[in-house]
Amino acid sequence: MDFFLPLFDLALQLFDFCLHIDQHLTTLVAQHGALIYGIIALIIFSEVGLVVAPFLPGDSMLFAIGALCATGAMDLTIVLSLFPVAAIAGDNFNRLMGVWFGHKAFSGKDGLIFNQKNLKKAHDFYEKHGPKAVTLCRFIPFFRTYIPFIAGMAEMKWRTFFPWSVLGGAGWVFSCVLAGFFFGNIPFIKNHFELVVLTIIAVSVVPVVIEFFKGRAKGPLVKADAAIE
Repeated sequence: MDFFLPLFDLALQLFDFCLHIDQHLTTLVAQHGALIYGIIALIIFSEVGLVVAPFLPGDSMLFAIGALCATGAMDLTIVLSLFPVAAIAGDNFNRLMGVWFGHKAFSGKDGLIFNQKNLKKAHDFYEKHGPKAVTLCRFIPFFRTYIPFIAGMAEMKWRTFFPWSVLGGAGWVFSCVLAGFFFGNIPFIKNHFELVVLTIIAVSVVPVVIEFFKGRAKGPLVKADAAIE
């Protein structure tokens, strides 16, 4: 039990940081000055580039940064120049790790998960839907961490992956930051930032929920068609 207490405390601190990210960023900017740009770039790189770090803040942090840019606390030009690069670099590093892991996982004897049948399914999926997945899943927490890794495992070619990675990474950063820049300091939003953060998270996962229920709805129809045939 004692082993889990530090992890639980860390989880609570992380949740508090995400929920009050505007206040924490204001403090960090005051304490670290220009160094904060490097710290945030590292967070962005890690969230999209390391499969062990999908819990790091993403959309809400960029929204809060945009709001700080509007007040002059942070430089919008630096933000929109540096952070897309961090996002794109993390994406491509993650894919590269997926390629390396995929070669290791699928080169041996077939297992329950890592087998040639599943590899072919993943490869066929990325051949057909790869560009859309790489671009659109950038806007969904957790998915933006694992999609590039799986793309690497599925042997999605870099020349196909890279331009959509650039589009998704730049689009994600620009849209979240500019939304915060133009709307983050509206009195209601500023005074209810916790609600805004929760709303951003909820909106981010809506596409996943919709696809889940669409899949559930199609399931019985597919089974019925199979039975008729």
